[in-house]
Amino acid sequence: MKRIITYGTFDLFHEGHYNMLKRAKAEGDYLIVGVTGDRYDVGRGKLSVKDSLATRIENVKKTGFADMIITEEYLGQKISDIIKYDIDTFVIGDDWRGKFDHLNNYCTVKYISRTEGISSTKIREEEFKINRIGIITDKMSDNQIVKESGLIAGVSVGKVYAEDGTLAGKFNNNYQLQGVAGNLRELFEDSDVIYIRVDIKDRYRFAKEALQAGKHVICDFPFSLDSGEQKELWNIAREKERILLDNIKAPYSQTFIQMMWAVQGGLIGDVIDFNCSVSKKDLDIPYLFYELAAMAVAPMLKILGHDYTSMDSRLIHEGDAIEFATMYFEYPTGRAKINVGNTIRVENQIEIIGTKGTVRIGDNWWKADYFEMDKTDGTNEVFNINFNSNGFRFLLANLVDMISQGIIETKFFSERDSRKVTAILEEAIANRE
Repeated sequence: MKRIITYGTFDLFHEGHYNMLKRAKAEGDYLIVGVTGDRYDVGRGKLSVKDSLATRIENVKKTGFADMIITEEYLGQKISDIIKYDIDTFVIGDDWRGKFDHLNNYCTVKYISRTEGISSTKIREEEFKINRIGIITDKMSDNQIVKESGLIAGVSVGKVYAEDGTLAGKFNNNYQLQGVAGNLRELFEDSDVIYIRVDIKDRYRFAKEALQAGKHVICDFPFSLDSGEQKELWNIAREKERILLDNIKAPYSQTFIQMMWAVQGGLIGDVIDFNCSVSKKDLDIPYLFYELAAMAVAPMLKILGHDYTSMDSRLIHEGDAIEFATMYFEYPTGRAKINVGNTIRVENQIEIIGTKGTVRIGDNWWKADYFEMDKTDGTNEVFNINFNSNGFRFLLANLVDMISQGIIETKFFSERDSRKVTAILEEAIANRE
């Protein structure tokens, strides 16, 4: 008996999937079909899947070609499956040509041509609204929005606008966008969402214009160091029924979310000490103190909440530039410490100590793919997420979901969270030496 195996997501099942399975079945006597699991799809950063796993399995079953259906749960499973099921031939679409040649060490690999003119991606583009993102910038770095948006169904990057026309032209050419907008009106007309990546002094101005034009906004955070200006932006967003998102990625990171669940679920007991540090020297794009401090304060608020009883801070600065800051927060049952290094380096980490154990994310915690837990009973675990991401991809996916459902406020990082971070920064700066 010749045993065949193939794999796929089989999302939005279509004629191409049917033909692929039919041809795979014709290669042998017994066909095993691996359908990617939801967790595996998220783990490898594929966030465009629309159908549930149960629906995708049922659609494969209905074809009658599969003798066995399994779920693909992790990277590297193909080799294990080939050995486990004594596979003779691995079949896959020819758009993957060359990618699985290493499996020739275990069985025959055959690439099969796909049905022309049809794909799940094309169906998504035709059936689901594509929200075009316009960029306002004064930097050459796109902060990954071009790459990350390409991995999310429902968004695409359109034009770019910069007050420096030469920079806008270079940015457009570098990232191969849809062109340069000559003015904000042109950008707004061609966009559903505006991504604002400018110096902090200009964010409020651009965010206000975009919201008043009826556009959803993602803006580098903080929007402003003035609580009044920030309140005004949120009020305009509500009035216009538009989404206003802080570009602060940690609350969307799958590693951070799982760590937060572990802590708030009591796996390390009551939190008695929280430490978070971040340093500019370990980031490959130009960050200022305010952005760094917001990155570090946000995780504290998400895990410990807003109800600290006191705050103290010490900022070391040279002229107007803040080079280092330490902020202390007392909570009813514990304390928190935030270290922010601008030119002064600190070790990046989050460490949370509880009465029953400790969790930590090490270097570059904002894009880590695992965290560790050491418990007082002597047990320790490493929680792997199998996907290295700074959370931006999940922020964009959340934006698409909010637009499609008519929701204007996210629970990942709410208006209340946003305004609290700004209030903390205001207080710290007012108290600087």
